[in-house]
Amino acid sequence: MGMNTKRQHIGITWGLASALWLLCLFGAMAQEGPVIRSAVDTAAIRIGEQIRFTVEVEADSAANVIFPEGQTFSPLETVEALPTDTTREDHRMRLLKTYALTQFDSGYFLLPSQRIEVDGRGYFTDSLFVSVATIPVDTVTQKMYDIKPLEDVEASSWGWLRILGWVVLALLFAGGLFYWFFWRRKPLSESEQEALLPPFERALHQLRQLEDSRYLIQDEFKAYYTELTNIVRLYLEDEIHVSALESTTSELITKLEMLRDAGQLNLDPETLSQFRTILETADLVKFAKSKPATSRAEEDRKAVELIVVKTHDAIPPPTEEELMEQEAYKEAQRALQRRKRIRLAAAAAGILLLVGSGASVAYFGVDRVRESVFGTPTKSLLEGEWISSSYGYPPILVETPQVLLRKEITIPPEMRASIADMHIFGYDNPGARLSVMVSSTVLTDPEAEPDIEGSIEAVLARFEQSGARNIITKQDSFTTASGVEGIKVYGSARFAVPDSGDSLDGAYQILLFGGKGFLQQVVLSWEEGDAYAEAIVQRILQTLDVKTTV
Repeated sequence: MGMNTKRQHIGITWGLASALWLLCLFGAMAQEGPVIRSAVDTAAIRIGEQIRFTVEVEADSAANVIFPEGQTFSPLETVEALPTDTTREDHRMRLLKTYALTQFDSGYFLLPSQRIEVDGRGYFTDSLFVSVATIPVDTVTQKMYDIKPLEDVEASSWGWLRILGWVVLALLFAGGLFYWFFWRRKPLSESEQEALLPPFERALHQLRQLEDSRYLIQDEFKAYYTELTNIVRLYLEDEIHVSALESTTSELITKLEMLRDAGQLNLDPETLSQFRTILETADLVKFAKSKPATSRAEEDRKAVELIVVKTHDAIPPPTEEELMEQEAYKEAQRALQRRKRIRLAAAAAGILLLVGSGASVAYFGVDRVRESVFGTPTKSLLEGEWISSSYGYPPILVETPQVLLRKEITIPPEMRASIADMHIFGYDNPGARLSVMVSSTVLTDPEAEPDIEGSIEAVLARFEQSGARNIITKQDSFTTASGVEGIKVYGSARFAVPDSGDSLDGAYQILLFGGKGFLQQVVLSWEEGDAYAEAIVQRILQTLDVKTTV
């Protein structure tokens, strides 16, 4: 096979690989099954210093996860394996295992891949090189530098607005807590709700509960009549204020007759006579172990309910002064006043917030107010904690605001003859309009040169297939922090927004590094004009480094 034919074959192969790789870039890949991530806090230490190697596993809450134990990190030495940190959310769990590693010799050491077993299936972390340097002791020959002078920084003119926004949010949060724990009417239990009922309604409710009880089914007549008489006696005490619970049957009837004769209770003699009969039957059941018929017991309950209704109707309606003396009425009035005060305070706070927000928007603009109070996704990423790690083999070392997740990909049969292995990692944030993707691919032929130009054309073609329009392309060289030369393809385009008919102006950069038998790619895309996203990209590019040896 001639050299040109071989290069064409490799170019086609890399075009297909790039197309497959970009499927992961512009489509949201669902995470099925366990997700394994690994990271180190640094890849360069001095002799005796420690590296924090962290393994994160996201899996089903019922999964059995086994982390490596012992000296599996040789040639690095395991100093300590910290306890596993476990968090759960819905049906998923997140396990975080951290190892402290060290080395007491200088040089470059390979941190080997570690096997994580999930439900009997093995998953492997990425391997990476760790640089262990000696400690310089000669300070005489080192060049000395003067202390740099202070630089004037222009103060922000709208920093107070952020403080004001947080103060308002804190006040609203404090007010919500105060309302929830102090002003809010808490739900009452069934017994508490029953106790708050007026005497008449409470007695009827208890009589209906007695009707649904199993006393008569189980022949528990004593318990049935005891509860029946207690209900009506307690009602009489609360409603007409007579000592009914401690009175005998004759004493209670005598007290009711005296109230009737005094004009305070308009009950007819037949009702009092029927009530006397029920109380006497209850006395026989409780003290003489009498067992009336079940139908008789049910009729007595209905008769007691009728007596309660007649007693309630026979009581003259209370006056306004009497109502004011009742604690329940006073509490209702206090609750009404509290609700009025809450409404007034909420209305005043709402008006103040509305006026303040309107004035801020009119003076500073909507975007600046939103960024100051709520922030933006890219701003949160830029100011958050960044993670430095290496990905793939040959490794790509980069610092990113989030860990890049491994993208599972199956190499098609027709490409296996030329591709030995492919590793793809990415992070895509639709809310921030930011995407970071890296890939390392090893060819089966260690002497083959990858078709860089063909790979670039395949990437741009995939852009168009994903809905990108008006693609502007420029090409330049790029040098990493360690001096590795590569190619940078950059420009702008009109990108389609996934799951919508909209589009936005975006920018992109494609970085390619290659040599005999391998190709490394880094693709960044973000929304054009987003200053925070551009700062994120610049920081990623400043920390980017690649290893060019397979």
